[in-house]
Amino acid sequence: MTPTFLIMGVFLIFPIILAMVFAFYRIQPLGDVSYTFRGWRNFLRAFSDERVRIALKNTAEYVVIVVPTQTLLALILALILNTQIKGKNFFRILFFLPTVTSSAVLTLIFMWVCNSNGLLNRFLNFLELPTYNWLGDPGVALKAIMLMNIWATAPLFMVIYLAAMQDIPETIYEAATLDGASAWDKLVYLTLPFLQPVTFFIIVMGIVGTFQLFDQSYIFSRGSGGPNNSTLTVVLLIYQYAFRILDMGYAAALALLLALIIMTVTLVQRLWIKEEKFN
Repeated sequence: MTPTFLIMGVFLIFPIILAMVFAFYRIQPLGDVSYTFRGWRNFLRAFSDERVRIALKNTAEYVVIVVPTQTLLALILALILNTQIKGKNFFRILFFLPTVTSSAVLTLIFMWVCNSNGLLNRFLNFLELPTYNWLGDPGVALKAIMLMNIWATAPLFMVIYLAAMQDIPETIYEAATLDGASAWDKLVYLTLPFLQPVTFFIIVMGIVGTFQLFDQSYIFSRGSGGPNNSTLTVVLLIYQYAFRILDMGYAAALALLLALIIMTVTLVQRLWIKEEKFN
């Protein structure tokens, strides 16, 4: 186990400890490297930073829309594939393709589809309908990233749902059929209750993943978070402060605040799961 502990220590534990230390300093990384102790001022600065509020708002909106939608879509796809339909193995592969495709490639495809001369506007022009600057509108840009992420992430959760459904004993459904239960009754009173722990797991994983949104937003806006900060997320803001403005201490403080938010949400979800099990 020694090589594993060494690798984890160098690439995981040590950077975390270093980030916790840097969060209390103002760091000059170029030229005459210097470290100035600032105490809690980096953390207090985040509460008055307008761009932090914008990034939190965008991220919260992203979480609220993407997580329920991708969870519901994954459940629907799993229910479809769990039936005795023809070619279900083909559809499983087809549905899962976006998940195994690079997120950078998916982002570039969506940008090509949605740009002013892209496939979507050409299709609208063919139908003699008005075209639109989809990527340049702050009200649409984040929604495009949401749509892309739902399409790419839902198949992964679909596989988790499908595996859980196939673990439900068939004898329970046979007993329900003998008692006169309809297909809707089986879904509401058998399938969904059995899937409840899996649903909570998927929601937690979805929230953690959406809070860490970076690559799609970075590629979509070329690292600026535009147009008009509409695609600015917390992780992208941390990147900008760390590697563009070179304010490493403040970026480390923002990273710790983001970690605290994710830990709090995860803890609330865990307590919720325990309460549901108790009830």
